[in-house]
Amino acid sequence: MIRLEQVKKTYQGQTALEIENLACHKGEIIGVVGNNGAGKTTLFNAILDLIRLDTGTAYSKDEDVSASELWKSYTGSYISEQFLLDFYTPDEYFTFISQLHQISQIHLDQFLLQFDELFNQEIRGVKKYIRDLSKGNQKKTGIVGALIGDPEVIILDEPFANLDPTTQIRLKHIIKSISDPDKTILISSHDLSQVTEVSDRIILLESGQVIKDLQKTAETLKELELYFNVA
Repeated sequence: MIRLEQVKKTYQGQTALEIENLACHKGEIIGVVGNNGAGKTTLFNAILDLIRLDTGTAYSKDEDVSASELWKSYTGSYISEQFLLDFYTPDEYFTFISQLHQISQIHLDQFLLQFDELFNQEIRGVKKYIRDLSKGNQKKTGIVGALIGDPEVIILDEPFANLDPTTQIRLKHIIKSISDPDKTILISSHDLSQVTEVSDRIILLESGQVIKDLQKTAETLKELELYFNVA
């Protein structure tokens, strides 16, 4: 589904991403972990064609994402609140996205019902602009917006940050519930336990390079904790 080949990105002489080959397949929930500056967001930006690579190519369904826009129709992402249309209320934002996918308001309302617990009466029906919401509620809005249209590729950058423990648990249940043999889900996080719990494959980045690529086992979290304790 997603493939990177000979990819390199530098900023002011510093390597932010350098991956020879990386493939992310249908049916996988992939957790991307690493310290600050490891290249997690840069990796996602490359997949979403948000940066111009120095070398190499990011592919989605064998299409170069920088040369085609077909991937946008089946990809949903939340990178940060900077990408939200913060002059909308959450309801207006959800309606805008649903219209892009040609989804009726009735079907949108039915879809959003499953997130009532996550919203906790703080998102829908609230007459606040997104920019006036808390960071956590902005994140909830962005994550749910990324899921509208039943995308085949879902990319969530630090989805658990700025969320209280109850919301983190609810979000984990949502991520598990949307997993599907036809979907590829990529999630980055600083929280090893959270991302390990929801993922079935873990990619560890350091200085923009893939250091470990692990299928999750009972020992994966211990292996990652040992790596970061030593590092």
